[in-house]
Amino acid sequence: MINRFVTNYVERHRHWGNQLLHLVGVPVTFIVSILFLVRHQPLIALGCFAGGYLLQLLGHAIEGNDAGEVILVKRLLNRPYVEFGPLSERHEVLKKSSSND
Repeated sequence: MINRFVTNYVERHRHWGNQLLHLVGVPVTFIVSILFLVRHQPLIALGCFAGGYLLQLLGHAIEGNDAGEVILVKRLLNRPYVEFGPLSERHEVLKKSSSND
């Protein structure tokens, strides 16, 4: 299960811009926002949480795929989604198999 998660994560985060934005965005979303919550500064915590998530969403826009949470919502609404961006090996396999049809 951990192997599958890591493999999926790596394939969905191949672009250096996406990786950089996640490197900053994930800690800001979770660690920094919790620290401000503990210090009784909820508005700053909310800003950090939202700002960190925006960085991650921007990273996925650069990557050319949807973020995991966006995929979940789109699945629930029966909407199309992009799980793997153009740099992904799975994307290349899907592109080659669809051109053979």
